[in-house]
Amino acid sequence: MTEILVKGADAAAISTAQSVAEHSAWPRLKNAVEEIRPWQSADGSIDFDAEGAPTRAAAEAAVERVVAAVEELSPLLPHGAAYHRALVADLRAWADGAFGVPDFLDSLLAFHPAANRVDGLQHLVVFPMYTQNGNPDRNLEAVVLRMVWPEWLAELERTRYDNPLFCGITFEDFTAGYDTNSAVLFPETIAVREAPERFTWGGIFCDREAARFRAVTTAAVDVLGLELPEDIRAMVEDQQRCQEAFVLWDMVHDRTHSHGDLPFDPFMIKQRQPFWMYGLEELRCDLTAFKAAVQLEADGVAQGRDVQYAVLFDRMFRFPVTGERVRNYDGLGGQLLFAYLHQHDVVRWTDNTLKIDWERAPQVTNQLCAEIEKLYRDGIDRPKLVHWFAAYELVSTYLAPHPGSRWAKGPDALDLSQPPRKLVDDVLPDEFPLSMFYEALGKKLKKVIASTKGIRASSSGFTFEIGASKTA
Repeated sequence: MTEILVKGADAAAISTAQSVAEHSAWPRLKNAVEEIRPWQSADGSIDFDAEGAPTRAAAEAAVERVVAAVEELSPLLPHGAAYHRALVADLRAWADGAFGVPDFLDSLLAFHPAANRVDGLQHLVVFPMYTQNGNPDRNLEAVVLRMVWPEWLAELERTRYDNPLFCGITFEDFTAGYDTNSAVLFPETIAVREAPERFTWGGIFCDREAARFRAVTTAAVDVLGLELPEDIRAMVEDQQRCQEAFVLWDMVHDRTHSHGDLPFDPFMIKQRQPFWMYGLEELRCDLTAFKAAVQLEADGVAQGRDVQYAVLFDRMFRFPVTGERVRNYDGLGGQLLFAYLHQHDVVRWTDNTLKIDWERAPQVTNQLCAEIEKLYRDGIDRPKLVHWFAAYELVSTYLAPHPGSRWAKGPDALDLSQPPRKLVDDVLPDEFPLSMFYEALGKKLKKVIASTKGIRASSSGFTFEIGASKTA
């Protein structure tokens, strides 16, 4: 056994355990990591000949400060003792190897948070890694987190949505790589000599997702003049309810990548495909979570209705106007959802006010999910390029392609003697530009979206009271 499992009476003591982030060793660890990060190259190594580089002795001293802090904090986390031992060994091996490209495979293999899902359980995590939607370089990062695994969620995972690798988590504190838009902790981002045969966990920070959702939704509702049902208004104003909605949404979304009628490898890892294929996959997973939430609401699960509106609002308000327009597949999915609902008369933009048919919204959203599922099911019998064109046809039915698009002109406009992956070069960076509605909305929400970078649930600076000023 590589970890000490926490259960029974031990689990009851978790809420009163000393916070790692409040221990005096944590700021020492954090400061040492922040000292090391600027010295690192994009691959995580340290070039001692570079301008501004430290001496090797200085780098070794900083690593030893990290080691000392980890060893001081480890007794607070007996369930992580094996990981901490491996972490110390990997840190010292990095130093002994003259700070080349870091290899933390041994500590990664010793870290098993999904095997010990106990609500409120703390973890101290230190790895050289990039942070998705954050820092693209493999810098050393440190984060203190807590597991989110209430009994109602554990019961749903046991009985309906088996996902043994999923970890709902919240931030306690973090280094600069997470002072960004990143809301995930994924093992594939960590610097290792070789990828493990299989990953055994994946974490999503539901507190950051919820806080970001509340900020952007509150702003969008005010800008668009949208009248919310009282229960949905109350949900947007309640951080805890939103966190519960997101952790359930994430758990179902995550498992959907490997469930359903799938052409092949739905994650599309290491595959070169047009970005609308990624957009449809992410939207399929979100709409599957939405469909599950409709059923959960019917079955009396309190979080079911909240998940539906978390999916709708995040997809329609935040996703389309967040990030660059270059191959923005999540933005594309949000645009598609809004356009589908608009063209089926579920959402109306009239007199500069957005109106939603709340009764029809679940039915029509599930209808879009069914169209995407049919695309996937039919794709099993199609060649790759034919499947790509079928997906393009689905998207372009509701979204106008760029007028200069070669793909929009059909197969005759492309050199089909090339392999499909080469034809991806003919895809425009912004194949489906924003509509006039979203161009205007993006300008209105630009500041509030920028302000959610590095947002924390406990100190976000937002009041989130709909109808009031959006900044405290």
